[in-house]
Amino acid sequence: MIAYVRGRLEDVSEGNAVVDVGGIGYNVKISGSTMNELPHLHDEVKLHTYTYVREDQFSLYGFVDRDELEMFKLLITVNGIGPKGALGILSIMNATDLRFAILAADTKMIAKAPGIGKKTAERVIIDLRDKISMEDTMEIALDRSKDPMAPGNEHSISAARNEAVEALTSLGYSASDALKAVKKADDADENDVEAILKSALKYLI
Repeated sequence: MIAYVRGRLEDVSEGNAVVDVGGIGYNVKISGSTMNELPHLHDEVKLHTYTYVREDQFSLYGFVDRDELEMFKLLITVNGIGPKGALGILSIMNATDLRFAILAADTKMIAKAPGIGKKTAERVIIDLRDKISMEDTMEIALDRSKDPMAPGNEHSISAARNEAVEALTSLGYSASDALKAVKKADDADENDVEAILKSALKYLI
């Protein structure tokens, strides 16, 4: 219904932002990740929004990052995860880290969110793992690590690096640590999985 709100940031409190749009103050529920990315008070802000309508509730959920909004919409499709639970998960990790946690079946990380137990975390992984690809996740992570103003932002990760990350997560490393290590392994042959692994392990041991 409402794709986004753009206006002056009037107030910020835990889990909520007030955005003045043409003299009307909109209460927008936000995650901890979005809260950390908000500008200073009275500066202009744009929040991509999800309109949640129920018989007794009409709420706006807002995100600075469109990718976080997409993850929010995926999370609320999981049985037992409402908007509050989805915001809780996105408050302890950003959308990229959540993708890695799902791909790595890291229930402990997801269960750190308030109100999310082990069984619910397992349900998140089961329901969403087929909707998330390692390749797309790494592309997003790598794009975020670069200057968005720099040319050539169509960088593509090699299949070998994908395999290296998967191998490291299977060894018990967290998905985010595995990605960071593989990204640092820039001295290895781009197409040699074994060489990438050996180089990446130097940053993990």
